[in-house]
Amino acid sequence: MKYTVHKTAIIDEDAIIGEGSRIWHFAHVCGGATIGMNCTIGQNVFVGNKAKIADNCKVQNNVSIYDNVTLEEDVFCGPSMVFTNVYNPRAQIERKDEYRNTLIKRGATLGANCTIICGVTIGEYAFVGAGALANKDVKPYALVVGVPAKQIGWISEFGEKLDLPLNGQHEVICPNTQQKYRLDGNRLTAIDNQQSKT
Repeated sequence: MKYTVHKTAIIDEDAIIGEGSRIWHFAHVCGGATIGMNCTIGQNVFVGNKAKIADNCKVQNNVSIYDNVTLEEDVFCGPSMVFTNVYNPRAQIERKDEYRNTLIKRGATLGANCTIICGVTIGEYAFVGAGALANKDVKPYALVVGVPAKQIGWISEFGEKLDLPLNGQHEVICPNTQQKYRLDGNRLTAIDNQQSKT
């Protein structure tokens, strides 16, 4: 076995776990779940049968990754944050055939105690603040907070808030990495530094 599992964790047959990953106390990984390489699955985490977690993700304590949730590479899920899988659940009505796909794109951060409503896509390197409720798609590099979540700014791949308006034509450099970003309308993109020098 090329990954680490705490003795209290439960790993069902047919779960796929990548090399270098660590599964901590009282976690439960269901059969059919996929966890990539070098992931950290914290205490009391549940990973459903149809959940997909790519490489280098960090899932903090008390998070449930339900069926139809996909985490791309380098996603951070803060402690006790919440995913849903049915939009309008009722205890007396079976809705397992109504699960909505939820996609968390590469490098995104989901803060502690935030809630991601099913069917939403969180863009690359977006940052959902602690306690926020994301009930609609979040743009790449967007910083969103509140209930419901509203965009209050932009954030770099390093996790540094960028000094930019929400709309317009601007460029800015991350002070930590020197990565350049371009705002075009209401979309932010990272510019290839090598290309921008030629």
